[in-house]
Amino acid sequence: MGFLAPIFTAIGGAVTGAFSWLGGSTILAGVARLGLGIALKYALGAIFQPKQQAQAVQLQTSYGEDMPRSVALGKVGTAGHHIYRNAYGEGNRRIQDVYVLSHFRITGVTRVRAEGEWRLLGGAPDALRGLRVQGINGTIWQKVQIGTMDQAADAGLIANANPPTRWTAAHRGAGVAYAVATQTLDREKMQQPWQGFYEIQGAPLYDWRKDTSVGGDGSHRWSDQSTWEFSENPVLMMYALERGFYNGTELMVGKGVPASRLPLGPWTVAANICDEFIGSGRRYKAGIIAAAGNGVSHDANMQPLLEACAATWVEDASGEYPLVGAEQAVVATFTDDDIMIDEPFRFSKYRTRSELVNTVAGTWRDPESFYETVPFATRIDEAALAEDRERLAASIPYGAVNDAKVADRLADIAIKASRFQANAAICLHPRFLDRTPPGRWVRWNSAKHGDRRFQIGQKRLGALGQQGARNIYLELQEVGAGIFDPTEYTTTPVLPTAPGEGSYATAASNFLASGVQVLNAGSPERIPGIRFTWDAFDDITVVAVEIEYRPDGAAESIVKRADVPVQVLVTGDGVLANADYEYRHRLVTSPVRTTFWTAWATVSTPEAALPSVSVGLGQVKADIYQRLLQMAQDADDIRARLEQIALAASDAAGVVAEENSVAVRFRNATATAMSSLSASVEEIDGELLALAGAVTAVEASVGDLSAGGLWRMTAQAGSGDVVAQIVMQVRATVGDDWVSAATMWEAGFVGGDPMQPFSRFVVKADQFVVTDGTTEGQPLVFEGGELKLQVARIGLAIVEELRSANNKLQIKGAGTNASIETFA
Repeated sequence: MGFLAPIFTAIGGAVTGAFSWLGGSTILAGVARLGLGIALKYALGAIFQPKQQAQAVQLQTSYGEDMPRSVALGKVGTAGHHIYRNAYGEGNRRIQDVYVLSHFRITGVTRVRAEGEWRLLGGAPDALRGLRVQGINGTIWQKVQIGTMDQAADAGLIANANPPTRWTAAHRGAGVAYAVATQTLDREKMQQPWQGFYEIQGAPLYDWRKDTSVGGDGSHRWSDQSTWEFSENPVLMMYALERGFYNGTELMVGKGVPASRLPLGPWTVAANICDEFIGSGRRYKAGIIAAAGNGVSHDANMQPLLEACAATWVEDASGEYPLVGAEQAVVATFTDDDIMIDEPFRFSKYRTRSELVNTVAGTWRDPESFYETVPFATRIDEAALAEDRERLAASIPYGAVNDAKVADRLADIAIKASRFQANAAICLHPRFLDRTPPGRWVRWNSAKHGDRRFQIGQKRLGALGQQGARNIYLELQEVGAGIFDPTEYTTTPVLPTAPGEGSYATAASNFLASGVQVLNAGSPERIPGIRFTWDAFDDITVVAVEIEYRPDGAAESIVKRADVPVQVLVTGDGVLANADYEYRHRLVTSPVRTTFWTAWATVSTPEAALPSVSVGLGQVKADIYQRLLQMAQDADDIRARLEQIALAASDAAGVVAEENSVAVRFRNATATAMSSLSASVEEIDGELLALAGAVTAVEASVGDLSAGGLWRMTAQAGSGDVVAQIVMQVRATVGDDWVSAATMWEAGFVGGDPMQPFSRFVVKADQFVVTDGTTEGQPLVFEGGELKLQVARIGLAIVEELRSANNKLQIKGAGTNASIETFA
């Protein structure tokens, strides 16, 4: 080989790809650590962390001999590998620097950085120095050797070598792209040698789509590098890395995989998706500096390219290829019946919280910022943020992306994919063996878990045994059309055309609804209801009809189900008289398929036919009685506890009190709160009187405005009545005017006589309302001295006419059997 011994020396050996580094990459490799990936598995990568990963820039100039080989792909920025400096001319003020740009041929240098800005190369070419850097005060010339195998030694380096033997005709640098920077130092315009930084168009790439010999259309040939062309297509870069970049017979960078392991069908689909125009640019494009040497793996070169096109890497029996980020066609559909029983099974509808993402930020390489990392627009999924109730962010660095539109597109894909959460590990029947390649999309139409699409992450073939013959074990991650843009792609080879699906029912025929009166069992009353009817089904896959109805304009609804062969459903649940209701239905099938609700329709309900009197307390009296017994038991338990506390107290009469209070005052405003506990035992006229009380009071005032509240509970035993009392009161005042509301509960015995018990519940308020919790229903209201009942069921009603004597009105019976009589 024509490599320069004193200059291009000690380059580390290339990784030959003896290991399968990628065994099923991720749809979003950049966020694989967050659980969004399918199945990254490494042969050795989990043990030896790569020391260097390919990216779109080399920001610092490298020096020395033991450097890894590198190949520039796409458009990248590099400070190069400085290998040679020569000073010559008067006072040695003329400087020649040599920067290795790539250890494989490149397409060219587009611009260089000088005086803090990108500068173009132009002007009249100089045979020895090349083209001059434009727009700067100093004098810098650039001559680029693109790295062909037959290139001659640079004439300017030979002519100006100091001493002459430093660069000779033998120093060709065959297959190595390098630039010669010639500059003249000047005390005013250029005091220091220029620090190299180049934007280069990397290696020309082989495109089999342009190779007539393999079914393409064009002059490209793998064996002739002069037919290759520059491209920023990440799939072409991956293909070249898989096959390897060779200078002659020496593998510089790549894996060295034979062409037979890289099936051109899926590779072509992936390359076409990347090349598709969206707006003014390609869907996916990338630029990297691939490396090979000590501590650099093939995976480190491939991973940024996979991330740059949201690709999944597949290794199966047919070979190795990427599936680029776009909606895939479903290659197989299975149901719950296809899952092998008594085999390991796992399904999760949701990710763990550590895997959820609702905010995606990250960086890309901006050419205008000299390929420094800059942030792309942060993506926030507002609906997901509300659901997660906290910000769950992921930062994704796209090291091989140098186009803002591509970075934005990848960020959108990342945050959309993060919300497809379902994942599973299942075992399928062997008949799916050739229909479930890793990386492809499948449909699981599950009656239990729903109809979902998944991507196959890992696939394992079971052994021959009692449980089955060559069962298929799959690791699945949910995916969907919402991850990518709406454009549809066919990303799998065309499969043989299967028989079309049969015609299935989508809705019930002659589905009708009518308002009816429904007889209430055990009662003569008729309540309003709705009757739904439909024709029998010819479709044997229909197993039930779900019916949803709701009051017209309401948000909440009721769903009823009628199993086949039922054709009539009558319901009175939640149905009111003289009202309009919306209704719709959908079919339930087995095996499960996606069905949709029909459009809403409207039906009106009739009046209710209620008897004059309807007794309903009997339906709840048992529950009320049991609740009262429970309350009595709870009271006995508390009473026993209080007796234990009393027995633990010291034996002495007197009063014990404890008070707590807080207060704040500012100008003419005060706010106070006080709680008081007291207990006393006194002897009056030879009789003992025990009294316990608890008081909580609050009051706030500003000027002559005040508001307050009081809660008091007392218990008294001994002389006089035995009384337990609770008083709650609120009061508001404005000057001398005040208004209050209060309630008092009392229970006791007059004079302590068990034959004279009493209990009362007193409510003092201008308005007393009982509501069912809705805006429409107020069954009982007392205001303005009147009691208003919205509805009543009465077993015995005695109406007293207050205007005349003590006449009373009595209603007996129910419905048409009711009778009315008066008596004194």
